[in-house]
Amino acid sequence: MNLLFSINRKFIPLWEQCLATILRHGGASAHDIYVLHSDLTEADGARMARALRPQDRCTLLDVPAGLFEGFPETGRYPLQIYYRLAAPLLLPEALGRILYLDVDTVVLNSLVPLYTSDFAGTAFMACSHTGRFLDRVNQARLDLEEGVPYLNSGVLMMNLALLRGTLRLDDIRDYAERYKKRLILPDQDILTALFGSRALVLDSRIYNMTDRLYIQCQCSAAPAERLSIDWVRQNTVVVHYLGKPKPWQKGYVGPLGVFYKEELARAGG
Repeated sequence: MNLLFSINRKFIPLWEQCLATILRHGGASAHDIYVLHSDLTEADGARMARALRPQDRCTLLDVPAGLFEGFPETGRYPLQIYYRLAAPLLLPEALGRILYLDVDTVVLNSLVPLYTSDFAGTAFMACSHTGRFLDRVNQARLDLEEGVPYLNSGVLMMNLALLRGTLRLDDIRDYAERYKKRLILPDQDILTALFGSRALVLDSRIYNMTDRLYIQCQCSAAPAERLSIDWVRQNTVVVHYLGKPKPWQKGYVGPLGVFYKEELARAGG
């Protein structure tokens, strides 16, 4: 299974925690892991290698300086968020597909069904956390066609074979420059604008479950249809702790933090 991450040095501990859940529950017999970065050292690579099993491999890919110069960035959204968008141009050409994960995720069940799914001619498989109203707001904000869903970039199956023939870094740069005053979540905005119409939308309850989504499901469903923590434990593949605070930060009170605590305990943390 090919896995992709994009981090800087301060996120190595979270990467280790996320990877531990993948190795524990993800279902693949071996992994080829690629990490896009601009500041990791040989010592960092050695540390990350110690988190692997003998059959797994981790390759650090240093993104060329200046490749994303001028792109909008903040303390919360550093330039590394754009690396995943250019991944098809940075990864080895032999790779046909890869699964990207944010490091603020926990894997509870097998990733294999997702990883082996048919792209059905699409460039990405991703989830959306917005309903019709917010989709229309984002369509107006980003000049999207009607019906284009707003994608979450935290869990992405990438059709690298297709993307290499269609993705252009200039398109990403041009869109970022043209709409920089409208961008709120820059990487997600650009991903949606350029590829929202060419994405296969997955069930967020399975592949990108968040605290907010869980609470929404509890509030909107009929009593007999409401989800439970046990349902998440048995059915959800990826829990995503997006937004702030997170389970490892002060002030977090989300219902899904139980899974982070359980996985941390299993790892001896």
